[in-house]
Parts: sequence; structure tokens; C-alpha cells
Amino acid sequence: MATCDQCGRSENMPYHCQHCGGTYCGEHRLPENHGCPGLDDWDDPSGIFDSGFDDSADNRGGRSSSGRLSGVLDTGVGGPLGFFRGNMTFVFLGLMFITFGLQYIVAPVFDVGPDLWSALFVISPEHPLYVWTWFTSIFAHGGLWHLLVNAIVIYFFGQLVEEYVGSRDFALLFLGSGVLAGLAQMGVGIVQNDPTGALGASGAALAILGVLTVLNPDLRVYLYFFIPVPIWLLTVGYAAVSVSGALGVPILPGVANIAHLAGLVIGLAYGQHVKGRVNARNRLQFGGGRGGGGMGGRGRGPF
Repeated sequence: MATCDQCGRSENMPYHCQHCGGTYCGEHRLPENHGCPGLDDWDDPSGIFDSGFDDSADNRGGRSSSGRLSGVLDTGVGGPLGFFRGNMTFVFLGLMFITFGLQYIVAPVFDVGPDLWSALFVISPEHPLYVWTWFTSIFAHGGLWHLLVNAIVIYFFGQLVEEYVGSRDFALLFLGSGVLAGLAQMGVGIVQNDPTGALGASGAALAILGVLTVLNPDLRVYLYFFIPVPIWLLTVGYAAVSVSGALGVPILPGVANIAHLAGLVIGLAYGQHVKGRVNARNRLQFGGGRGGGGMGGRGRGPF
């Protein structure tokens, strides 16, 4: 049951506007019927959205009422970057696999040594000012299994979070949590004089898991694809493993536990922040399974 943002009527099957994120009844579901801010992204005198492929739609630039700098990055309907609306989960997954190819196919072909390889892909306490690694390390992974486990979590759960909060906010959450998780792990390494670097998207994946845990704690997921558990239990399990490792009792070796915890805390905090403005439906999803290497997998300090 949800309430229409326009008229306040209760609806069992509400409509969710992909342009402004609002919840509406059948009468106000169309953008023009609820004064959708996204209408400002269209050069359409009638103010009517169509299928999204109208050649007459031409955003002239400037800041729309939805807060996007459309003159810089036109992600509005019909804009050149319109593809990314609703697809950032797949964009990040694609970057993960492309980076994996650069790591293990391109780098060996060009005989890239271990020092340069680490300088390109690993965030490390030895080189904290290699700012590019704050980002490249999110998409790089320590091995195929490490990549696949993170990809599964992001594929199934990332789509839900992106649907709830929108592509722009999802992208900021993913990159922000990934960077902060890596920096947290690096900071602890500097304090403990531990030179071990880290890489992987698990910080961002745990943030996604944290958001869903707040928005829909009873969401049913399938551990190992066939054991049904509520998502809050899965999150508690990940947190317990990470806390144990951070305290010096590693259940899964080779995992950057501080990065896990940092990503999870960021996700829980962000989920609490947006809780009042999204409608999280009880959608059955597969995912959240964990293999022998855990979400962090194995490799050189993955997270």
C-alpha cells in the first residue's frame, strides 16, 4: 500500500515515475498529470512525454528542476547520454569486466611488470597519492572468482537500488562507497604499517546490500541460488565475518575486512537517508551467494 504524492489517495499497485522518482495513482501516473520536473528536459510545447525516441526532443542545456546539469551531461530523455538512465548497474559491470581484461589479458601481452600493474590497479598504503587507483581499484579484481562473486551481487541487487534511488544517485553511491571503502582499508594499513594493497568492488557491493537491508529488510534472497533467507540475515552474516576478521580472527583469509565494513556502514546510512522517499517492494531476487573466497574472494588484498 502506498500513497499518491499528488492527491494522497492510497494505492495497492502504485506507479513509480522514472523521471522524478515519485509515487502516483493511476490518475496521476503520467508525467504531465503530476507536474513532473522531468518535463523541463523536453523541448516539447505540449509538455507530453512519449516513448523516449522523439526526434523533436532537444534539450537546449541549463539546469533542470531535477538538479541535473543538462548542459554538461545531458542524461535527460532523448539526450545523448539518455542510455545511462536506468542502466548504470550494467555500465559498472561492463567496466569491471573491461578492467579485468586489461589486468589479465592486455597487461601480460605488453609485459607489464608487477610494480606497474599494482600502480595501475591496486590502492596501496605505500602509494596513497596514486589518486587514480582510488577509482581503478574499484573495478579491478584479484581473480576470476573474485570478479564473478562481486558481479553476481551487483547484478541482482544493484538493479533494485538503482530503481529505487535513480541512476544518478546510484552512480554516486557506487563510486563514493567504493572509494571510501578503499581509503578506509588503506588508512588502516598506514596506521598498522601494513603495506598490503587492496582491489575489488566489494565495498560498493556491501553498500548496495546495506541500502536494501534498510529499505526492505524482509526481501527474500537465495543463498547459493537455492537457500531462501531474508536479506537482513545475509547482511548480518557478512558483517559478522568482517568484524571477526577486523579483530584479528579471520574467517575468510585474504579479505579486506575494513573495506567491507566501511562499504556496509555507508550503505546502511544512505538507506536510512532515503528511506522516507522510496517505495521498496518485496521483490524476489536471486543472489547473495558466497563461495570459498567470500565476497572479497582471493587475490592480493581484495575487497
